[in-house]
Amino acid sequence: MADLKTLEVVLGHQFADAALLRQALTHPSVSGDAHYQRLEFLGDRILGAIIATQLYRRFPDMNEGDLALRYNALVRKETLATIAKRIDLATYMVMSGGEEDSGGRAKPAILADVCEAIIGALYLDGGIDMARTFVLRYWDDLLEAALTTEKDPKTTLQEWAQARGFGTPRYKEVECTGPSHAPRFTIRVSLQNGQGAQGIAGSKRGAEQDAARTLLSEIDLLEKSDNA
Repeated sequence: MADLKTLEVVLGHQFADAALLRQALTHPSVSGDAHYQRLEFLGDRILGAIIATQLYRRFPDMNEGDLALRYNALVRKETLATIAKRIDLATYMVMSGGEEDSGGRAKPAILADVCEAIIGALYLDGGIDMARTFVLRYWDDLLEAALTTEKDPKTTLQEWAQARGFGTPRYKEVECTGPSHAPRFTIRVSLQNGQGAQGIAGSKRGAEQDAARTLLSEIDLLEKSDNA
């Protein structure tokens, strides 16, 4: 593992309990060690509360619907993965050789999970003020840019399908794996025209968004091919 003292400088916090930081960086593929999934669960909620509060205060005239759209953009996996890359979390992550060989350090889903785990660890070790300081440092420019944020994948897919007479997309749980405290949901989205895709995430809502995002990407590629 790379020198965690360097990472602490980047995070702006020296951990009293260094084990928390190590746990936040450890992938579940490493057997016998405490891994990041519980901290990820906590960090997701802490991040959500901080972002929701900041949006509420920063945009006092914005309605609930627009706040929700901007909130979704700021806490989604892609945004978290972007932050993780900014602070080079991949350098510090610990994972099995098999996971590393499969490109685990570059996988957006893993980077996002570790970023959430870091927030959880900062909260437990330094309190809500420390977690808030970290989030505001790295999300501040994104909060301002949120004024032009696009709609979330589920909303975009629904509007696309209904505009073409395909009705409302249907979401179905395919399976749920993993322990009860850290489940992984697989959700399939289907359209009336037969198109569909699957998504995987740690929550049903996240898996639905992932499925919608995947299907939108496939639709985009198909339309580009048809227009070529």
